[in-house]
Amino acid sequence: MSSVTENKYEIISEKKLQKRKDAQKVKDRIISIFIGLFALVWLFPIAWTLFSSLRPYKDVRANGIFSFPNTLNFDNYFEAIRRMELPQYFWNTIAITVPAVFLILLLGSLMAFVVTRYSFKFNVALLLLFTAGNLLPAQLVFIPVFKMYLAIGDLVGDRRFLYDSPLGVILIHVAFQMGFATFVLSSYMKTIPKEISESAQVDGASVFTHYFRVMLPLLRPPLASLGVLMTTWIYNDFFWALVLMSTDSKRPITSALGRLQGEFVTDYNLLAAGAMIAAIPTLLVFFVLRKQFVSGLTLGSTKG
Repeated sequence: MSSVTENKYEIISEKKLQKRKDAQKVKDRIISIFIGLFALVWLFPIAWTLFSSLRPYKDVRANGIFSFPNTLNFDNYFEAIRRMELPQYFWNTIAITVPAVFLILLLGSLMAFVVTRYSFKFNVALLLLFTAGNLLPAQLVFIPVFKMYLAIGDLVGDRRFLYDSPLGVILIHVAFQMGFATFVLSSYMKTIPKEISESAQVDGASVFTHYFRVMLPLLRPPLASLGVLMTTWIYNDFFWALVLMSTDSKRPITSALGRLQGEFVTDYNLLAAGAMIAAIPTLLVFFVLRKQFVSGLTLGSTKG
């Protein structure tokens, strides 16, 4: 009698388990469809920009935007390269982006190291202060920053010491992005066992030895992820270069796109080609560091 009852319970349990599996399959399909639709919506502007960059503007004027093109070529790219003066503007962008990203990662990791590995009275308040500073909108503080840059320039005897200088743009990016970098790296460092730090201190490692030889090698995945994000954000920045630089030849590549706008009519196909050219370096950075980027996003989510 008991064996019959047990068989009934097993059959009921199998049916419940099968229902759960079927329900989970339906949920997975709905999620997959949603992700696919989201991917299509996200990729459509990029695909349309690429398509427009290969299409002559005269063909658009003759047949309309949504017509099938007669020809597709790279003439817009050649014209964009000629008018944008790419070598100069790419160098300006590199001169701003590389030092800014390096300083953000270095100072952010040092700050995260201090607030997570050493206990003192204001370590949490200091972390919150850095994070809160990153939340301020740039439009709210650019006038005080502008006046401060001019005042510092007057003190050193050169008003363009920070204003209209790559150094000024680098420093403002460091100031704004360091809070986010500190927050991310401190969250990751909390997943690293403290026994590692205690062992380093017992072995007599100094603070800098503890940071550079023990902690820094463990931070490669999140640093790579942050490096990709910061490079993309700073490279694509237009606002700070516009308000803190008055000389057009000193501005980064995003400002060079303005050279493609006509006085009366804007060739948006040519502008699309310029935008695709400007996006190439960030895409290369992502493809080179994509493995580290993905591992950096996932490693900090679990302990061990």
